Amino acid sequence: MKKFFFILSILCVTIAFGQLHPSIMLTKKNAEAVRLGISKYPLLKTSYNDLKSEADIMLALPINVPTPADGGGGVSHEQHKNNYKAALSCGMLYQLSKDERYAKYVKDMMMEYARVYNTWGRHPKRKTQPGGKIFWQNLNDCVWLVYMIQGYDCIYDYVSENDRKYLMENLWIPVVNEQTVVNGKIFNYIHNFGAWSTAGVGMAGYVCGRKDWVEMALKGGNKDGKTGFFKLIDDLFSPDGYYEEGPYYLRYAIHPFIVFARAIQQYQPKLKVYEYRNQLLKKAVNISLQTTYTNKVFFPINDALKEKTYETEELVYATDIAYSDFQPNDELLNIAQQQKRVIVSDAGLKVAKAIAEGKSKTFEYKSMFIKDGADGTKGGLGVLRSGSNDNQTCLVMKAASQGMGHGHFDRLNVLFFDNNVEVFSDYGSVRFLNVETKSGGGYTKENDTWAKASIAHNTLVVDKTSHFNGNAEVGEKYAPSLLYFDANKNFQVVSAEENKAYDDVKMLRTVILFQPQGAVSPLFIDVFKVRSTTTHQYDLPFWYQGHLTNTTFPYQNNNKQLLAFGSKYGYEHIWLNAEGKVNNTNGAITFLNNRKYYTTTFLADTTSKVSFVTLGANDPDFNLRSEKAFVLTQPKTGNHTFINITEPHGINNPLIEFTKGFIPLTKNIQLINDNETGSTFSFEYNNKKYTIQLQYNNKQQFITIK
Repeated sequence: MKKFFFILSILCVTIAFGQLHPSIMLTKKNAEAVRLGISKYPLLKTSYNDLKSEADIMLALPINVPTPADGGGGVSHEQHKNNYKAALSCGMLYQLSKDERYAKYVKDMMMEYARVYNTWGRHPKRKTQPGGKIFWQNLNDCVWLVYMIQGYDCIYDYVSENDRKYLMENLWIPVVNEQTVVNGKIFNYIHNFGAWSTAGVGMAGYVCGRKDWVEMALKGGNKDGKTGFFKLIDDLFSPDGYYEEGPYYLRYAIHPFIVFARAIQQYQPKLKVYEYRNQLLKKAVNISLQTTYTNKVFFPINDALKEKTYETEELVYATDIAYSDFQPNDELLNIAQQQKRVIVSDAGLKVAKAIAEGKSKTFEYKSMFIKDGADGTKGGLGVLRSGSNDNQTCLVMKAASQGMGHGHFDRLNVLFFDNNVEVFSDYGSVRFLNVETKSGGGYTKENDTWAKASIAHNTLVVDKTSHFNGNAEVGEKYAPSLLYFDANKNFQVVSAEENKAYDDVKMLRTVILFQPQGAVSPLFIDVFKVRSTTTHQYDLPFWYQGHLTNTTFPYQNNNKQLLAFGSKYGYEHIWLNAEGKVNNTNGAITFLNNRKYYTTTFLADTTSKVSFVTLGANDPDFNLRSEKAFVLTQPKTGNHTFINITEPHGINNPLIEFTKGFIPLTKNIQLINDNETGSTFSFEYNNKKYTIQLQYNNKQQFITIK
């Protein structure tokens, strides 16, 4: 009798949204068109065949729903991942092939989850409370729901009414309770975790006809709008579409945002989710692509894995939906072609059809300043680009906010790309994703002690201490300020200041791309101005990729007795290989990277010191990559201005034993005038003198180059 009333109570709050199943990515009304498109459009056909191959592999295996036991990358972890992917792929295959074997496989798997789910306790490898249930962290449970409920949507009509009731009572209600009650803190968390959680619960509400679940997903656990999907869009994105945790996490978070938005548009078009915040999600898709280099890799800011490109599944979804559901942008077709697949769905059909009709246009990377913060006032990302997509020079300055828990202490950090590779790089995160033997596939301890430290980035470090003393909560309170941005045919420049990272220290950095007469590539000109009323040691590292080939000053090698560069704030992880003193007004360091030379010429005086360092000290578990840097140090000073010019030049071809242009043409940097309001300096390139004047308080004439 109790069970009867329980089921009755379920039915009382179950409200049909008047949609056919499926109605999210692949819809009932367009399934036949997609089916026909598979035979007509090559990219859709290839994607369908790949999907079928993956589904058939799972179909040939017995259903396996193991008791959760392992961390990321472990056997049970990977099996549950395979299950949720198979549920969606087999569900789609059922709709497109009408082969009931696929539907039966998905139904039987879900019935097995329903049979065992409520017998499981908390995951044994969880690191937080209450943690996940299927996986070691609740985030993965959220992802599981996003995929599984779409698979259920595809087989909904195949499942009998009695089995639907069984799944509702024993799987969907307990899973949603897990998300909204047991892990209610995450469900209401303004974070990518919250995005995945609300997306899963909201889509479950649409598919299962639970209006209360949808309302919670849209408005938060208390249904008051203080959290939930729309609040996530409000707080995590800037008006430009920049995501607070950075480009890598925008790549990850865009998936639940864009898929759930499509579900909302399908079920509740009156909410006009695609129009929300001036088409914010459309902008976010564009920014996710604009924050990659031409080698497809995301700018490795904050806790980034450097292997991720826009070929990942999340960006395939985002690209297809953006082209299909927003105003079509034919440049997105170029991205889809490089991704070499589409989602086998309504959106994928439109993309594949347009590509087959020859509508694709080359994706145009643009120089831009991308504002950060919900209201656009928390600094941002300066991106300067020069050249074609085949051989582009790209300079990035991070003048953005802390980036929440995944943020690093890297105010005014720069990244430099050229010739399809990183030149001055960012480490990203210390994590071996899904490698269980490496901290269970999560972040290692060196992510905090090294990757987040200021010395791990190409920015100023004061007294060997990280920005904000390594305190993220303090860092969250402040953001850099943009002083100036311009990108014209003569030069490109971005300038920003950070006055809160250290007590009594003001930092102002101006970076410029400028191509002198006769130069094949633009110069990267870097002016880092530091002001303080007390004396400090200033370290400015440049983490370079490539091999050192020359310096214009002598150095003392320490290889007989390597010592750590310091004792904390990341310095403990650096070997001090060599030290040099520059006995001139200029020093220069040349390194070779991808058959091209790069020389950094820098202003110096008799107190200037250069250290050559390698990453890897105090790393007992061999978690760190061996990377190299040169560190420009100015000891015991209050006010100082670093001026560095990095010149790409020459070519080295070992195949035909040919080298040309290995001697740089930049020389003789001179500081002419430097005060609170401006800096003027000159340099020579190919025997021609150039003078650059910066006027920090003059927005109308901030920079002149003569």
